[in-house]
Amino acid sequence: MNDLRTAARDAYIYTLPLIEVATTRQRGLGLGQTMGAITHVRKLATPKHRAVTTPNTDTLYSTAHIDLSAGPATITLPPAGDRYLSLALMDAYTNNFAVLGTRTTGPDGGTFRLVGPRETAEGWNLIRSPTDHVWALARILVEGPHDLQAAREVQAGISLQAPAAAPPGPYAGRKADWREYFASAAKLMAANPPPVTDLGYLRRLAPLGLPEGFDPDRFSADEGAEIAAGLEDGRKAVRGGGGLGGGAFIQGWSYPSAKLGDFEQDYGLRAAVALGGLAALPPTEAMYLQGQGPEPGKLFDGRKAWRLHFPADAHLPVDSFWSLSLYEATDDGQYFFWDNPLNRYAIGDRSPGLETNPDGSLDIWVGNESPGAGREGNWLPAPPASFALFMRAYLPRAELLQGYYRMPALEVV
Repeated sequence: MNDLRTAARDAYIYTLPLIEVATTRQRGLGLGQTMGAITHVRKLATPKHRAVTTPNTDTLYSTAHIDLSAGPATITLPPAGDRYLSLALMDAYTNNFAVLGTRTTGPDGGTFRLVGPRETAEGWNLIRSPTDHVWALARILVEGPHDLQAAREVQAGISLQAPAAAPPGPYAGRKADWREYFASAAKLMAANPPPVTDLGYLRRLAPLGLPEGFDPDRFSADEGAEIAAGLEDGRKAVRGGGGLGGGAFIQGWSYPSAKLGDFEQDYGLRAAVALGGLAALPPTEAMYLQGQGPEPGKLFDGRKAWRLHFPADAHLPVDSFWSLSLYEATDDGQYFFWDNPLNRYAIGDRSPGLETNPDGSLDIWVGNESPGAGREGNWLPAPPASFALFMRAYLPRAELLQGYYRMPALEVV
């Protein structure tokens, strides 16, 4: 019995990324997206956008779901010049197996051929996916309202040509009961076989019949109860998994694991990110730092006033841009923007009206009430309840990547 419960817990942790990507794909297809076609989201994210947890409001998104079992795909990126652009290519398990764009392929764009794991192909600009199902997600920087149309023109230059493919699924979501959840997980694993480097972990799932298949009818009522208990154990483990930073905080900020975005065998981190930060980029592309409230594991209290102070000689070291986003949390551990009167969901180095102090230092004020005249340009409004803070640093410099630079602590004013 205990073997079944443990196997169910471990299987949930392993398969949650598959389920979350499938859920995102099904939601997009239900809204009119087509397999193998790119969809350009022409507006910045707002509180109404709840398709993917922890969205940003600094970039336009373009998204596509591709099935390479139908044949190779061709991706074209336009010249972006000095504008930040990235196109993340994620396998079915949420690993970024390639990130094209500013940092890697340069400002001039290019055309790339994307092939599946079993395709016989070679040549320049060839990218091989570990799984047939691929999620492509592009981010295009918008400098501000005045820049939106120019950013859209760059976005329109991103193109995808892929063979037609039938929509996969439908699949159960993460809240489904054990029968539906593991039946869907087994189908997703069959369509996207795990790498051989996961075999050691997968042997622990053998009591369930994963990954070979899953037949819920072969289990007795008592065995089903054990599987259901293990599934709930897995859900609790993922909710307490530490999010993007893996649980370590320094001066009130978590720093991402080097495995973020390409998780190798860190299945717990992979599951926690699928729940709380789906589609996170690797640290070399973007550093995600999560703020911690005054008590470990707690969120911030919007009824208090908070200040984030950057000394004049210690601004955040990035080669592109940084942005501090504020979210309200859902009961199941996801994060979305809070609807506030200023329609300001993030604040960063490009925010209109942001002002440094006379000595060159920078203060950002966070809270439900205005910080007062002369400070509102540096104010990030918060709900009169709990909230979460995430700092994004795009194209971080070596001192941030290597841990020589540390974010200043938030302090109650």
